[in-house]
Amino acid sequence: MTIRAVVRGVGHYLPERIVENAEFETKLETSDEWIRSRTGIERRHFAAEGETTSQLAIKAAEAALKHAGMSVEDIDAIVVATSTPDFTFPSVATMVQAGLGSTRGFAYDVQAVCAGFIFALTNANGLIVSGQAERVLVIGAETFSRIMDWEDRSTCVLFGDGAGALILEAAEGTGTVNDRGILASDLHSDGRYRELLYVDGGVSSTGTTGHLRMQGNQVFRHAVTKLAQTAHTALDKLGLSGNDVDWIVPHQANLRIISATAEKMGVPMERVVVTVQDHGNTSAASIPLALSVGASEGKLKTGEIVVVEAIGGGLAWGSVVLRW
Repeated sequence: MTIRAVVRGVGHYLPERIVENAEFETKLETSDEWIRSRTGIERRHFAAEGETTSQLAIKAAEAALKHAGMSVEDIDAIVVATSTPDFTFPSVATMVQAGLGSTRGFAYDVQAVCAGFIFALTNANGLIVSGQAERVLVIGAETFSRIMDWEDRSTCVLFGDGAGALILEAAEGTGTVNDRGILASDLHSDGRYRELLYVDGGVSSTGTTGHLRMQGNQVFRHAVTKLAQTAHTALDKLGLSGNDVDWIVPHQANLRIISATAEKMGVPMERVVVTVQDHGNTSAASIPLALSVGASEGKLKTGEIVVVEAIGGGLAWGSVVLRW
């Protein structure tokens, strides 16, 4: 008997405040056309004053639980991917646990920036396959608006706030590619590229929160190559190729990166879930958010092969292949 981690529910939450590209025109030397043509982003959501990452995560988790027809008492573990926690500690995950009213199981955070949800999903799969948990709530949640340099037009127009959640449950499988659930994963990191995407503050360095810094052209170059490679590696483990993929649900950072990666994988854009236009780059939240939107639009159907992949600061990158 093979144990698989099967998706039972998804959900997401976006803050109420919507910021259209035009809002930046009054503050920066930029335009709606400039932002759209280079990124595909049309708008993003910003958390309200006092609205925290854990609060966004709780609302996304509640939506996923409702979608799955479960209560929080059914959940054994909570794993939250975030780079913008409420506090240095405790973890956002334990705050979500308390906010949902759970007094059982365990909860912890994973930090791999924009690739965080991929790492958290792989981690949750390990918990289920090893028997540590039967049902795991996996969340990506961010408030990147808190770490923007509002005078840097190359970065501040790219990011937004939001949260997405997914529930995995243990199920018996045959051990073949025909099983539902997570089938393969591929993870990487390379700390030599830290300067390409980082925040210039921290507890043990500056004692400040800091601001996001990015070398956009270099990140783009690495992203297209590494995302296609990691997706192919995960598919190769299963004897599959791009032709077998029903949907790619990529990290929603930049439409040009999404398009170039799909082309390298040989997958037409008609089979790619794209939501970046409506919320910008929400870092670890972008994939679960896109999964939730895709599911609500009827794009992800039971039995379909789905590839999720992301790259973020570190650099850290990876992919997961699952059958929905």
